Amino acid sequence: MINEFLLNEFGSKIKQLRLDKNISQEKLSFLTGFHRTYIGMIERGERNISLTNMAVFAKVFEINLSELLDFKVINPNHSFKNYDLKSEK
Repeated sequence: MINEFLLNEFGSKIKQLRLDKNISQEKLSFLTGFHRTYIGMIERGERNISLTNMAVFAKVFEINLSELLDFKVINPNHSFKNYDLKSEK
């Protein structure tokens, strides 16, 4: 399913960026204004967040949105071919 794969990729990216900055979920919560449990759910791929919330993460991590959505850094085998579209079912 597209959501499951994509949400897991995005969550892994957020977690990796957080760990690279050596900050806790609690600190990221403070920096973004998002609740700590919300951040945990994102990192586990349980939440489908909005584009505006993605922009908040990009700003906090001091990167562009395009960099935030570049999953090849965390998964060199990442491919859009892994996405299942609703119309393909």
